[in-house]
Amino acid sequence: MADDFIINVNHLNKNFSGKPAVIDVALQVKRGEIFGFLGPNGSGKTTTIRMLCGLLIPDTGEGSCLGYNILTESYLIKNHVGYMTQRFSLYEDLTIYENLDFIARVYGVPRRQEKIQQSIADLQLTDYQHQLAGTLSGGWKQRLALAAALLHDPKLLLLDEPTAGVDPKARREFWDHIHRLSTQGITTLVSTHYMDEAARCHRLAYIAYGHLLAHGTMHDVIAYAQQKNPHYPWTIPKATLEDAFISLVSMAKEPYYG
Repeated sequence: MADDFIINVNHLNKNFSGKPAVIDVALQVKRGEIFGFLGPNGSGKTTTIRMLCGLLIPDTGEGSCLGYNILTESYLIKNHVGYMTQRFSLYEDLTIYENLDFIARVYGVPRRQEKIQQSIADLQLTDYQHQLAGTLSGGWKQRLALAAALLHDPKLLLLDEPTAGVDPKARREFWDHIHRLSTQGITTLVSTHYMDEAARCHRLAYIAYGHLLAHGTMHDVIAYAQQKNPHYPWTIPKATLEDAFISLVSMAKEPYYG
């Protein structure tokens, strides 16, 4: 049913200076699931995410995010989405606490001080709350960014390669927290290049050169890639997500712009 989808969009297209970045993409994400968004650099992942959260308006297409029309109600979507960008985007010359206090004021979070302290405790930032953000390691910056994204109690998290450059222990702790949020009914759309992270998603979508190539569960995507490219040197005895990723991308054609 359409009501089960937090994200339900069809025929999304976006061009920049006449060059297509996203081409006829359709995406459905169910309430409470962790949805992995995979693809090589420059494939259209970030552009799609920005269209979903209201930061970009599609050139053509239709659909809804959180029940709001992505074409006419994009300003309403922003209030209910937590967005983590590829790069750390908070203020490095402010402390953890000061960054969260600023974000809470922007969103008009009720019981601000209480909410900030709860967020700091949830992400285990208590011992670092008065440390400048610019002095934090990659893993702790990641926790701060997630805390900021969750401050206003969003119904949807959009995470754009949130663990790039983060050590394996921090990545695992981050994903454990995302799964806890899923049990609380928070939906997550996450782009990643790490196949171990992709395997922890409930469903996946592969995009390359703006085209959505495959979607479904991990097993669905692998089976589809094997069917489409039987001549690929698949891992024996069991095909992997990495095999599927390389196989699908190798079949995709880069557009010619003239």
